[in-house]
Amino acid sequence: MFIQTEATPNPATLKFLPGKVVMQTGTAEFRDAETAAASPLATRIFAIPGVTGVFFGYDFVTVSKDGPEWQHLKPAILGTIMEHFMSGAPVMGTASTSAQVDSDEEFFEPGDETIVATIKELLETRVRPAVAQDGGDITFRGFKDGKVFLNMKGSCAGCPSSTATLKHGVQNLLRHFVPEVQEVEAV
Repeated sequence: MFIQTEATPNPATLKFLPGKVVMQTGTAEFRDAETAAASPLATRIFAIPGVTGVFFGYDFVTVSKDGPEWQHLKPAILGTIMEHFMSGAPVMGTASTSAQVDSDEEFFEPGDETIVATIKELLETRVRPAVAQDGGDITFRGFKDGKVFLNMKGSCAGCPSSTATLKHGVQNLLRHFVPEVQEVEAV
């Protein structure tokens, strides 16, 4: 098994591509060892000292660190991911866990359904594929008073360039196609 790695715009995050489907549907994010208990793979990765976050996309695993340099962490993470996939163990503990990790309540005013549908379509077709290339995800959380609220996950969470991505990329795109959008904010 050969696992590729890719740098992300966030220097504290590295993207691992095992060459297999990681999450068939949705995504899952774990910000500490306690929440990682829902996933055998995330639990194993959090056992490596210095790991601060794990994110699963369709065909990648994004790992965030705090302390040691990647040259010290990368071999341990590669070995852990390889051992996990070679063992045939599931990525998630139960099917309901992945839905729970990926779901957040959405909010918007009655009557804004058409605007929200357009925003979600633009996020799904134009924004999320590009963000997934960098090892992250952006999901819709709400729309109120011209402001779109988005949840940033994986390498996007805490990334130094995430503000620029939101304000210059996503905000400009949404404002262009949806005149009702005035601002975009991360939650």
